[in-house]
Amino acid sequence: DFIEEDVSPQLDYKPYWCHSPGLTNGEVTCRSPRGPSYRSTLGTRCDMKCDPGYRLIGRNAIQCLANRRWSGTAICREMRCHVLPLAYHGSYTCSQGFMVDSRCDFRCDPGYRFEGEHSRTCLKSGLWSGVQPVCSMDPPKIKCPLSRLKFAQPGKLVATVSWDRPVASDTADKSLVILVGPEPGSEFKEGPTIIRYKVYDQAKNRAACKFIVRVERRCPELTPPLHGYLTCSSDGNNYGATCEYHCDGGYERRGVLSRVCQFNQNWEGQPAQCVLDFKSSHLKTASSLLDQFYEKRRLLIVSAPNITDPDYQLQNMMIQTSDCGLDLRHVTVVELLGSPPRETGRIKEDSLTADVIEGLQTFRISRSYFSMVLLDELGLDRERFITPVSSDELFSYIDAFVLNEEERERLEKHRNLCQ
Repeated sequence: DFIEEDVSPQLDYKPYWCHSPGLTNGEVTCRSPRGPSYRSTLGTRCDMKCDPGYRLIGRNAIQCLANRRWSGTAICREMRCHVLPLAYHGSYTCSQGFMVDSRCDFRCDPGYRFEGEHSRTCLKSGLWSGVQPVCSMDPPKIKCPLSRLKFAQPGKLVATVSWDRPVASDTADKSLVILVGPEPGSEFKEGPTIIRYKVYDQAKNRAACKFIVRVERRCPELTPPLHGYLTCSSDGNNYGATCEYHCDGGYERRGVLSRVCQFNQNWEGQPAQCVLDFKSSHLKTASSLLDQFYEKRRLLIVSAPNITDPDYQLQNMMIQTSDCGLDLRHVTVVELLGSPPRETGRIKEDSLTADVIEGLQTFRISRSYFSMVLLDELGLDRERFITPVSSDELFSYIDAFVLNEEERERLEKHRNLCQ
């Protein structure tokens, strides 16, 4: 029979296959597959690590190969920091030059002030601690007057503005103040003008300050109408600006459409108002009632068997004290009291017809006990209440689940109107 003969090279796993590794100013840690006694045998892997203050150059790990050589070499080189620059108008001395742990102490020439840390140390990372100090003379000091707002003179588009020149102080004997811009007492056109002052001392140190002179020709800022808002051209209240009055859904404008900021800084005409747009006289059905408020107002239908119902009386008292908050949220209250044939309905002081009252029963409103139904601006049933709720509870629900983002922002702007 044919017998296959193993002709592969035979490797010798003698304890000293490679020469024993060493690392000056460092440490070598070896692991051999043959055990701890075989420090340099074939396959041994050694990790190279330098002592503190030294940086490893070469391989951080080597392995004993079949050719009796290590897979790489490494040396430990003493770490140094870069040469520190000289401080302008100053000097320094170091304990060990630029070696690790060397400390360099700084000092300034006579007549110069020291700014920063007085010493820096060469760290083991090869970087200096801290930041480079500075030697400088005390800079001059100057303080400008406060910025000022002036309105244009009547019949003009300019204003005369004056101020006291700033006074500079310095440790040196002399200083020079330079004005950049118009002189005090000059006429300034409408808009902002920057006035700058600069000061230099004998050591060429400098300081500067500035302030703004602003000239405006403005009308008093218009207040938006309750249940409405303004849209204005230009900056809103400058000369020639036009502001238009707009009313929220369910309200109509009474008064002028727009007002113009005149040359005399007064608004043309009188302010417009937004009043509730509701006329019950022509409402014949519940559909016509809903159509009048469609996409404009929300309805809160309050129903009770009679006017003496304790739940109705409690709820009515809370509604009356929160009338402003309901208006801000575009909610109209509809009251339904009693049972046929003595059933009555009203919106504020306007009575509803029997057909309108009967039509509202499509929302399954109870006539035998107290209840409330909240309809949104599309006439959809959003929430029902069978016990009285406080204005805070009602408003929290409406704000969270009924109002859109734009309405919430507008509510925040006008919330103080109800305080």
